[in-house]
Amino acid sequence: MSKSVARVRSALEAAGIAAEIREMAEGTRTAAAAAAAVGCEIDQIAKSVIFRGPDSDAVFLFVTAGGNRVDPEKAAALAGEPLAPADAGFVRARTGFVIGGVAPLGHLEAPRAFFDPRLSDFPQIWAAAGTPRHLFSSAPDALRLAAGAETGAFTE
Repeated sequence: MSKSVARVRSALEAAGIAAEIREMAEGTRTAAAAAAAVGCEIDQIAKSVIFRGPDSDAVFLFVTAGGNRVDPEKAAALAGEPLAPADAGFVRARTGFVIGGVAPLGHLEAPRAFFDPRLSDFPQIWAAAGTPRHLFSSAPDALRLAAGAETGAFTE
């Protein structure tokens, strides 16, 4: 098991979420690919999108429904500072995950996190578990609490 998946498993257990982490035969780097792999609606995929605060150098996590896109202006308003896209090096160094496998929890450095209310429309959602091939499912509220995320309107 990779260190990233082990970190996610530990975070899930610490949060009291009894989730099975599944390894998919095909990659799940996109929400559409992940939804196809587990057989759910695209909005049941919880995408973890990382931004950085260029002034503060802080890490910001936006967990959004798979069919939604983060609106940079709305995201910055919630964050309370300007935001910039995070490049692969920043994501890897600060979260411990590669792009396409960023989990909503188990980060090397706890980000300030926000949660898309659309995800709460489902009894079960799916998220990356540390690699582009691993996924887990959870109840939305349990995942939001485990990620330490605030619910907010940040999508287009």
